[in-house]
Amino acid sequence: MKIIPLHDAAWGGSDSIANPAPEVPAEDRALLDAYSRAVIDVVDRVGPAVVGLTVHHSEANGRPRGGTGSGVVVAPDGLILTNSHVAGAGSAASAATRIEVTTPDGQRLSARLVGDDPDTDLALIRIVEPVTLPAASLGDSKTLKRGQLVIAIGNPLGFESTVTTGVVSALGRSLRSRTGRLIDDVIQTDAALNPGNSGGPLVSSLGEVVGINTAVIMGAQGICFAVAANTASFVLGELVRHGRVRRAFIGVAAQHTPIPRRLRHAAGITQDRAVMIATVEPGSAAARAGLKVGDILLGLDGATIAGADDLVRLLTGEAIGRDVSLDILRGTERLTLKLTPQERKRAA
Repeated sequence: MKIIPLHDAAWGGSDSIANPAPEVPAEDRALLDAYSRAVIDVVDRVGPAVVGLTVHHSEANGRPRGGTGSGVVVAPDGLILTNSHVAGAGSAASAATRIEVTTPDGQRLSARLVGDDPDTDLALIRIVEPVTLPAASLGDSKTLKRGQLVIAIGNPLGFESTVTTGVVSALGRSLRSRTGRLIDDVIQTDAALNPGNSGGPLVSSLGEVVGINTAVIMGAQGICFAVAANTASFVLGELVRHGRVRRAFIGVAAQHTPIPRRLRHAAGITQDRAVMIATVEPGSAAARAGLKVGDILLGLDGATIAGADDLVRLLTGEAIGRDVSLDILRGTERLTLKLTPQERKRAA
């Protein structure tokens, strides 16, 4: 094997070594510095609120099983938001028997499950010991734009406090949960995620949690998903109040859609965002009311629906068994349909 010395002619001779690399223009250095400062600021603010979780299960056959993931502290007294599949309560074959929380400063604490919602792959746990911890705030995910900078913080593959950056690749995606139901209003990002990132926060450059990381597509590059913060806020409130999420169900899957100006003009509306019906479940309340794929849902009982999270928020337990009015746009025609939501049954 031939080893080429640094001064060898194959490398351009000693003159090439003496020539420095082209200097980065000052304006480019300023841009890179601004990007770095934004990321560093977010990590300094939110990083202390991101914890590692180790969940110990007891299988039906008596064998122990463990799993790891991430979580984000959302209240200083130790309330932590994570994934349902991390907390592990959604499985009939096993139950979480012990949850250990590791904070960035090395504390090891015990936690209990407050409640979980497998339909959105979210869960809430609370630290047992009396603590005061740094907490992160949930932002408004509806204000996100494609191409916006986002930062993921978590514990991928056991590597604690790992930071990756990327952009919002798409909004309003649907992702199938472990229960078989579609999670609406999912954020797609190219911020690198790996097993162990699950339950950790996806954070905007303002330092607000805009999503809870939930899934990656194995074998794909840069296709990762997070449950939107607005959905997480709704689930968080339900779990705190009731320990579970009781929701109404009309039998549709919906996704964000902008309403083009010409269509707004033709229909005589000013609303520029809504949700489009992607699927209608046969025999459901939506099917009986005459909803069709492609219909644009503008409002429910007079409340504007500008995103899928609005629809989730409005279909609460209070709407079960009660007639509601849907304001829809079909082509350029505005219609009002009546239907009666049913209670969404939790999958076994």
